Amino acid sequence: MHTQNGNHSPMSWITALEHEARSLLRELDANPAARRLFEGSVDTEHYANYLVQTYHYARWSTPLLAEAGQRMKNQGRHVQLGELLLRKADEEHGHERWLLADLKNLGWPAGRVERTVPNPAVTAYIAWNRFTSRCGRPEAFLGTAYVLEYLSVHRASRAVERMLATGIIPNIRKAVTFLRSHGSADIGHVAELASVLSPLEDREEQSALLLSARTTRVLYLGLFAETAASTH
Repeated sequence: MHTQNGNHSPMSWITALEHEARSLLRELDANPAARRLFEGSVDTEHYANYLVQTYHYARWSTPLLAEAGQRMKNQGRHVQLGELLLRKADEEHGHERWLLADLKNLGWPAGRVERTVPNPAVTAYIAWNRFTSRCGRPEAFLGTAYVLEYLSVHRASRAVERMLATGIIPNIRKAVTFLRSHGSADIGHVAELASVLSPLEDREEQSALLLSARTTRVLYLGLFAETAASTH
């Protein structure tokens, strides 16, 4: 594994970024709660709790990506990365509504979802990306995006297929919009990110993206904490 202070060639640094994403896959596959989702054996309660926590961070994606992109443009640094962040803000717009629709079809009306609170891992995830977008290095959010989109490509569609096949969750066919949409759309997004990020040569930028990717990897496991969604 490359250190943050090491010299990264275009290939070696992007390989380090992919390493974080692959590590998350391995860690999730070893997590019983996550494995039940991927294998389709998850029950309604735990699937709904996963969607609720996902909603709490997804609702922040568009505003924080937009802030990060605008900061980069204002700073006059790497216009291409700033434009990519703004484009991703547009791509993520409204995805929290997919989650609300899925949850409604599981018996969770929007009001009930809104009364829940993010768990500690999700709270930390939001705070981290708010910090990098507003005060830190805004391009770091692309490290977060890479890990999450890599995860979607390699696990979201499989989870949908297996939940539909097992049929454990009533009305599941109407409650997989978020996962199904990300599983297909993010294939192109991961390739685009790799293409844009590979040529980066600035070691501080590389380190910022790698740190954000690593932080996302560590915190994402917290979505599967064995606790019910709590309310205000």
